[in-house]
Amino acid sequence: MNAIISLCHFCEAHGPQVIFCTQPLHPLERTISTDSDDTVTDGRKAARSSSITNEPTTPTSAKNEFCRGCSSEKTGFISRDDDAQVNYISSKQPYDREVYSMSRQACLKSLTGEVCPGKDGPIFFGNDQQGHVLSYTFHINDTQARGSCTRYSILVVMMDKIYLLNSWPFLVPHLKTVIEHITKKANVVYEREKIKLPLQPPQASRVRSKPARSLIDLTDDRNIFKILHLSFVWILKACGNRITETLLEGPPTEDSIIDMEKQEETEEGFCLIFSKKVNVDEVEEESSHNETAESPETAEEEGPAITNIRHLMKILGEDKFHVLAHHVVIGNQIVVQSSMASIVRSVFNALKSLLPKGCCRVIPYSHQYEESWKCNFLGLVPEVELPLHIMSDESFVLVEISLEDQKPTDTPTKEVENDDLLKRLVFKMASPTTLPEKAPNALYKMELALQNEDLTDTVVEHYLICLKEEWMNKVKVRFKFTKAGGNRTAEDTKKLMQVIGAKEEDTPLLKFWMQGLSLQYRQHILTASKSSR
Repeated sequence: MNAIISLCHFCEAHGPQVIFCTQPLHPLERTISTDSDDTVTDGRKAARSSSITNEPTTPTSAKNEFCRGCSSEKTGFISRDDDAQVNYISSKQPYDREVYSMSRQACLKSLTGEVCPGKDGPIFFGNDQQGHVLSYTFHINDTQARGSCTRYSILVVMMDKIYLLNSWPFLVPHLKTVIEHITKKANVVYEREKIKLPLQPPQASRVRSKPARSLIDLTDDRNIFKILHLSFVWILKACGNRITETLLEGPPTEDSIIDMEKQEETEEGFCLIFSKKVNVDEVEEESSHNETAESPETAEEEGPAITNIRHLMKILGEDKFHVLAHHVVIGNQIVVQSSMASIVRSVFNALKSLLPKGCCRVIPYSHQYEESWKCNFLGLVPEVELPLHIMSDESFVLVEISLEDQKPTDTPTKEVENDDLLKRLVFKMASPTTLPEKAPNALYKMELALQNEDLTDTVVEHYLICLKEEWMNKVKVRFKFTKAGGNRTAEDTKKLMQVIGAKEEDTPLLKFWMQGLSLQYRQHILTASKSSR
């Protein structure tokens, strides 16, 4: 994360001052300039060099004017991240003159002009020239300060506005944790000193003759700046690891567009999650549903699992797998009933690789039956009985997973137990739905890839992604033909199927996969069709 974190305070004698800062130093930044034109060529050497000092980058005549309250450590700290090849250096002031100027201006604004409601708390300000700043202001109780408190702020300064704003939800709570640690220590010292102070008239608290004290004195902790160094280093590293760049080789797929549609970026750079208004009845219904259905996160437990779709095919056998996969790709509800929650979830994770993301609606493990319009993948505990009305009205397949009789083993290790458990799985399938005689051509191609032992699991995974995108393009054409073309005859539809290279047996797949189209594409087609009329 290319940012600098600074601790600032308002000195009664010298005004706003930066007293401690932490910044990353990358290998390309091989020279650090200071007033004395000293250079540091390596992070480890910097830790022993005299250039790591607490002298501010200001004119020499002003260097001796700073009091103890404006000081931090006589020598700085350095931490090296060998994996990322980055050195994190903490000192009183930044060594680069431009970075010092940005930090100095941010310090002045955070403790004078830019004040959040209530004075203590986070605030954002800045511009493209002097950098963008997240400032968290707070105060520390001090019996020797004017008003019995000293104002401080922690600043995060960087040039990337969007990055900083998107990091707000991460930075603010962690900065608050650091501040609470400081103020807690300072309050202990304050209460101790307050008891020892003699009673004084109100006028005496307005004027203090004693010089300002450093943060070490206020917290009675000689290692307070070492703690700040470690905290700032962790924040910089962890915040940088949160957001990664992805190189898109070509236009985004429908699956990636659907992922992006789940988040919307505001003008300020925040991520807005789509939501809907709910009333009290809906909240009660949702809470009751949560009591009976477990989400993937809350229901997660250790246990044996099916690793991927090829593993599932080997366990089921090619014939059973073909029937189950046929139900999956045409949109019939898959109900898996078992006492082993980890097996149920792993089966769904494997089967989802056969469908576009927009077609997958999963309730992994529930204590009651859910209708097919809510989910096409439903996991149930063994005690649940399917309602009678769905036996005739719904298109579904019931998969019951159980274990055959236990066999003795001489090596009851965890790995052996899991492997043995997977071998003893028994799958029973039943469905009132009669499948078409011919399966979609896309399914045959998927099965050929899974049966080809020369292809690795990774190659098969990428092949399925490409195959699904190929058929999603056919779905787009069919959707546009259906929604934007007006009245179409059966002969027109037959000709279109020939053009896109699809057959009659592919029709159920094409209709179901329309649910996997992104909202963006749907709106574009519908808007274009209305404007053309």
